[in-house]
This record gives sequence, structure tokens and C-alpha cells, in this order.
Amino acid sequence: MEKEGESAPGPATGRAERPPTIYDVARAAGVSASTVSRAFARPGRVNAGTVERVRLVAAELGYRVNPLASALPRGRTSMLALVVSDVTNPVYGEIIRGAESAAAEADHVLILIDAQESVRLERGSLERILLGVDGVVLAGTRMSDSAIRTAARRRPVIVLNRDVADVPGIVLDDRHAMRLVAEHLAELGHRDVLYISGPEASWVNGMRWSGLREAAAALGQKVQRVGPFVPTVEGGRRAASALDAGRPTAILAYNDQQAIGLMRVLQSRGIRVPHDVSVVGFDDIYPARIVTPGLTTVAAPLRAQGEAAVTALLSSRSTPVPSRPMTLPVKLIVRGSTGRRRPLRIPPVALP
Repeated sequence: MEKEGESAPGPATGRAERPPTIYDVARAAGVSASTVSRAFARPGRVNAGTVERVRLVAAELGYRVNPLASALPRGRTSMLALVVSDVTNPVYGEIIRGAESAAAEADHVLILIDAQESVRLERGSLERILLGVDGVVLAGTRMSDSAIRTAARRRPVIVLNRDVADVPGIVLDDRHAMRLVAEHLAELGHRDVLYISGPEASWVNGMRWSGLREAAAALGQKVQRVGPFVPTVEGGRRAASALDAGRPTAILAYNDQQAIGLMRVLQSRGIRVPHDVSVVGFDDIYPARIVTPGLTTVAAPLRAQGEAAVTALLSSRSTPVPSRPMTLPVKLIVRGSTGRRRPLRIPPVALP
């Protein structure tokens, strides 16, 4: 009689208590475990009759091949890793969609790693999965160039939004983007531009700042920078405290999230966008289209970037990928957050 809290014993084989193994299949089929392994991994090297018998026995026992284990000896797992710096950032949603689409098209599985803006977490996670994947896409990585090159010597790596010597990458045309922004603001009469800086360790942040300075110098504009601030709505709110009297009437934020956070604080203090100050973001995430006023921003082909990264990663196994990064085009989307400069001084802004 079975007592409460006890389970009935399984069959003598014990298969009810654990899944069947390759050794169970080998015993039942009357072959060695290595023959079973070859029957699934390299059937061309095993007698056709033996392959059929092994597979029939495996099906009867309910044995399932571990795709990772069977792939490791061949060096192929049909799995790719995508590492993002912060999965809550809407930018990565589009990149993930693009990468996932390209991976599925190639019959690969995509593993997502959220580094949470932590170099330690990013390096630790990458170390654990590196040998279990066919390649890695690093999106917004905060690791050092040397750490990235070390990983690239072990597995194919594609870096997004970063130029690392001897490692293939895909970047946006940030210099052209900054020219578009500077020219747009100059046409509206803005002679001074404030740049809200993103993460200090961000390669893109440095490129955007240098690109803005270069474009502004050509147009006779003055630029200033404040920060760094985290690339979030809260980061934009914190940056609002930098808008004291006499600050420029045109502001470019590192990304859309910062710009949206900034506008919310300005509006809560009675500062009108764009009547009193023009605001520009970067990325063209979905919220940029529905905030009031709509956010003028640089549109980046985020989904195309994810697709291109996976495509390049897969092709690198048979064709060498250029070590210099591929550059994707961008465009300026003009909405209601930018307007003509008015001779009005912005009062100090304090955080609530």
C-alpha cells in the first residue's frame, strides 16, 4: 500500500526516475555508446542498418539527443549569443528583433544576455557561454578593447556601435548624424548647443560629442557638454538641473530616453518646448513619436543593425569579414520639439 507522501516505485529499469541515456540506448541496441553517438552526429560513418536500429531503440526508450552535446565535438552548436548593455532600453528591443529574425532564418537559436551596464556581469556571463555558442554579437558593450579582442580569438565576434581594432563591427554614421542635427538647429537660429552626455565608457558617446563639436565649428556654433548621465529617462531628469540661467536654447541628448526625461522636467517647471528651448534626441524609439511635443531625433536602423550583425557573424565562418566596421546610414526626423530660437533666458531648473 502506498502511504501519503511516498511515491510508487518505478519500473526495474529505473527509466521512470530519470531520462534514458546514451548508455541505455547502447545496451538495448547491442552496440557501444560511441556507435550511438556517431549514429546521431555522423550517420555517414555508421552502417545504415545499425543507424536505423539505434534510432528505433532510441525512439522506443524516449531518448532525446542533446543538441549542444552532440554539436560540441563538431565545433557547431547552432546557437548565437547577443549581449546587450541594458535590456530595458527600448533601443535593444529593435536590435533583438532583427537579430532574432536573422538567426531564425538561418535555423539558429539566439541566447540573450543582459549585462545591466555592468562590465563585471558582462565579462562573467560571456566567459560562461562563450564555448557553447558559434558566435557572439556585442551590442553596446562596456568591456575594454583588449577584453573584446580576447573573446574574438576564441569565437567569432561582431561588435555593434563600437570600433575595435581587428574585430568586425557595425556602427551608425554618428558624424553625419551630428552634422544633420547641427545644421537643423542652425537653420532655426540656434547658435549655442548643449550636449547631454551619456555613459562615460560608451564609445558612441565620445563619437557623438566629437562629431557635434566638428559640425558646430564648421557652422560657427558654440557647444557645451554636461554629464555623464545614465542613458535613461531618470538620467534626463537629472540632467535638467544643469539648465541654469544663460544656458543654450538648443539641447541635444545622448539618446531619446534622456531627451524625454529632460522635457518632462522642463514642462513641469513651465518651460515650453520648443518655444523656450529646443530638444533633440537620438535613436527614434517608439515613445519619441507619442510624447508631447513629438521628439525631433536621429533615426537609427536598429532592426537592420541586428539583422546585419547576425548575418555577418554567420558568414564569417566561411568568408573573412573586414576588420573595419560597416557603417549604416541615419536620418533626422523633425517633430515638434524643435523650433526657432527666441531671445528668452531659461530660468534655473531644480529637480522635484
